Amino acid sequence: MKQQLHLFLLALGFFSRIPIPAQVEYSAENLNRASRYFALVGGLLGALVALVFWAAQHLFPETVSLWLAMVFSLLLTGTFHEDGLADTADGFGGAFERDKKLLIMKDSRIGSYGACALVMALLGKYLLLIENTDIITALLIAYPLSRAVSGSLIFSMVYVADTDTSKSKPLANNQSRTDLFILLLGILPFFVLLPLVQTLILLGLLILLRQLAITYLARQIGGYTGDTLGAVQQVAELGIYGALLTFL
Repeated sequence: MKQQLHLFLLALGFFSRIPIPAQVEYSAENLNRASRYFALVGGLLGALVALVFWAAQHLFPETVSLWLAMVFSLLLTGTFHEDGLADTADGFGGAFERDKKLLIMKDSRIGSYGACALVMALLGKYLLLIENTDIITALLIAYPLSRAVSGSLIFSMVYVADTDTSKSKPLANNQSRTDLFILLLGILPFFVLLPLVQTLILLGLLILLRQLAITYLARQIGGYTGDTLGAVQQVAELGIYGALLTFL
């Protein structure tokens, strides 16, 4: 149990700016195994963001409360996934050859494609959530499920970035069947927030989205990078908000 707790804390430190104990040992192997807890960490982050939204509503209108919750989310995660979305948009939009796409994605500067993708994603989240009748439920569902979709790509695809020159921090790039099973098992508690029929529909949409992401990334660069995982998470989060808007 202590080892599993360390893996969870390692995943928490990987996905957020929340301090973790110094005795949590980092290694490439441990980070790979920590991917099994990406969904649960997403659930914790979603709960914290939902808590900020709930608390802010006691002082501000719903529109302002949602904006504050989104700002808190960006600070909480250090714009980890948003950075991946912007870099992926720059790379895929700014080049045709695979190597040039990867080179652009390693550049820390943001281009027009990345800026547009980032603005539209943030605006899309705000609009989809503010129109939702149950924002807290949407946050509690979207945060873990979107990270599960993104994290599960590690099992199905090959990592194509050069880790020696990549600008991003270390990445889980290998996932066992046990890790994948625990990752998917971690999303089950969050489905209790929805009726059975809506759960099945949302699950089907997520499976479809995952397959489309695999096909698209394979055609673009022949695999995945840390940036593309962030982009998939952002797209999945938007897709979940859209689906929940029709449900709720």
